[in-house]
Amino acid sequence: MRTASAPTADRRLLFVTRSARLFAYGFLSVVLVLYLAQVGLSGAQIGLLLTLTLVGDTAISLWMTMTADRVGRRRMLLLGAGLMLLAGAAFALTRDFLFLVIAATLGVISPSGNEVGPFLSIEQAALSQIVSDRQRTRVFARYNLTGSFATALGALSGGALAQALQGMGVSPLESYRLILIGYAAIGLLLGLMFSRLSIAVEVSSSRLLSPNRKSGRSEALAGLQRSRSVVLRLSALFALDAFAGGFVIQSIVAFWFHVRFGAEPAVLGSIFFGANILAGLSALTAARLAERIGLIRTMVFTHIPSNILLMLVPVMPTLPLAIGVLLLRFSISQMDVPTRQSYTMAVVSPEERSAAAGITSVARTIGASLAPVLVGPLLAHPAWLSVPFFLAGGLKIAYDLGLYRSFRTVRPPEEQGFHLAPPVTAAEEAPEN
Repeated sequence: MRTASAPTADRRLLFVTRSARLFAYGFLSVVLVLYLAQVGLSGAQIGLLLTLTLVGDTAISLWMTMTADRVGRRRMLLLGAGLMLLAGAAFALTRDFLFLVIAATLGVISPSGNEVGPFLSIEQAALSQIVSDRQRTRVFARYNLTGSFATALGALSGGALAQALQGMGVSPLESYRLILIGYAAIGLLLGLMFSRLSIAVEVSSSRLLSPNRKSGRSEALAGLQRSRSVVLRLSALFALDAFAGGFVIQSIVAFWFHVRFGAEPAVLGSIFFGANILAGLSALTAARLAERIGLIRTMVFTHIPSNILLMLVPVMPTLPLAIGVLLLRFSISQMDVPTRQSYTMAVVSPEERSAAAGITSVARTIGASLAPVLVGPLLAHPAWLSVPFFLAGGLKIAYDLGLYRSFRTVRPPEEQGFHLAPPVTAAEEAPEN
């Protein structure tokens, strides 16, 4: 039965599940590539495995998010937690490449430290349902801040634990395996928490059965009707951004610091602890900025400088300078994340939010999945080790320009009546100055 306090309790619970999940992703990401190298995989095999990890998440997440609004958001979140448990346990228990490929394809595991699987899309839809339009961007900013802090703590804990275990005489391989077991355990914990969500997070039957919605096989497959055009356009752009980001996922950047400067696991954990703390704080700033200049402008005008900084990281001659530029980049790089999520939820129909979030998320996963297999050969050649940074930065800037050109005049409900879309005259600017 739905009670007045249910939305508040659900919001808190979704923040807790976000924290636990992102802690697990950060916990594993610092050592994942190091673990696979210890297992005996080559650079090309590691790249292929990371790609298949993302490809598997794509297919499973697409089906889960497209059906979540109809069969139950809680059920899909529980299934996702089970797949996370499966992947962590399988990676910890086998060294066989074929079995690792199967686990990577069917399970949910994050090589980047970022969100994978169906969780984010379904949670975004649930949050958008239980908060107002005016609250949405700020709630998403806090939601992302929570995740960034959790990722940061996870990265710090994973690196420090591996270092401590190795200092006690545990082999590197076994120390990394214990972290994988911890990842699997958090998947089990997530399942217990998702089971406590109320019916308030589900789509009401009146929306699903509305006579204004057409039925048919194509809708059942796509999960979209009125929002299809805008979602497909956003998905294409998000795929480009994610493809670029796939060249510099957290595991690969950690490996780059290890090879280039000899950084140990504890140092790597500290780097990404700081990076994710700064990223989380930037999310709060993004919400305030978006209220003044709009969601699209906030996304683009903060993302371009961050990508210029990304391309500067590999040209830094010392470890402190490289860390400094990376941290500066992270201080603004994630300002587009809560704004992007809020914008997507705002411009689609409420009953299509899970599907829209899922399809755009899957587009990002597809884009990201293509990059690691290209990075693998680069990791095997010291002379090419820094190329991924330049590829990522250049492609991300192209995404920013494309996004601004395509969506600068498409406003979410809370910006209706604002003078955010060009052309903007000096007289219109005056009231805000």
